[in-house]
Amino acid sequence: MIHRRTAVALLASPLLLTGCGGGAEATGRRAPGDRPALTGSPTPRVQAARAPQGIPGLGPTRQAAIPARCTQAVVVTGRGKDSPLSTVVLYERTDTDTGWQAGATWPAHNALHGWSGHHMPGDLRSPLGVYTLSDAGGLLPDPGAKLPYHRSGGFHSPGSGFEGEPLDGCFDYVVAIDYNRKPGTSPLDWTRPLGAERGGGVWLHVDHGGPTHGCVSVSKAHMKDLLRTLDPARHPVVVMGYADWLAV
Repeated sequence: MIHRRTAVALLASPLLLTGCGGGAEATGRRAPGDRPALTGSPTPRVQAARAPQGIPGLGPTRQAAIPARCTQAVVVTGRGKDSPLSTVVLYERTDTDTGWQAGATWPAHNALHGWSGHHMPGDLRSPLGVYTLSDAGGLLPDPGAKLPYHRSGGFHSPGSGFEGEPLDGCFDYVVAIDYNRKPGTSPLDWTRPLGAERGGGVWLHVDHGGPTHGCVSVSKAHMKDLLRTLDPARHPVVVMGYADWLAV
């Protein structure tokens, strides 16, 4: 008795995986007693497509706002639109295949009333957005910064914060956020390209234990880490906002 065999072609679609790679192999079931074909090449393995790892928490709009040449991104994620609490993570990209790699997560403060898409002086909100990081400075000597470092007594910070905490030392180290400022100048430069009515002087600086007027603050040790890591040749930026806004 003559048996006919019908060859069944199985098509395997590559899987798009974020942050990891894997494999998918096309296999077929055969009926009991059916024998494998004695001719032909083995079924080729189909590798899953590997996608570059994006920055967790950033939606396509925010991810697209990061310049293509940027390979260092400080991501500030606020707890809520009106919250002064946030976290900071420095992401670095050294390989286009593996994408962005996360550093440690640091606790941080932002402005007392949270965040604004139209920052103005005295609103006590930090500006939402993606901004370049071009210049640094502080009251203390340069700890080994790669960004241009401007030391000055003008970084003195007297007085108390919103919770009665002393502000002394919070400007020991700062990195200017290029919101409404002229890059390539000291953080103390008060040039305001958007006009004085849009505020300015928004920095990453040393945390004083409470909310800020508009800046983002982390511990002194973490500010030193940033200063020693942020490299102008890698075109660093800060991506800052509350979690729901960043996810768009």
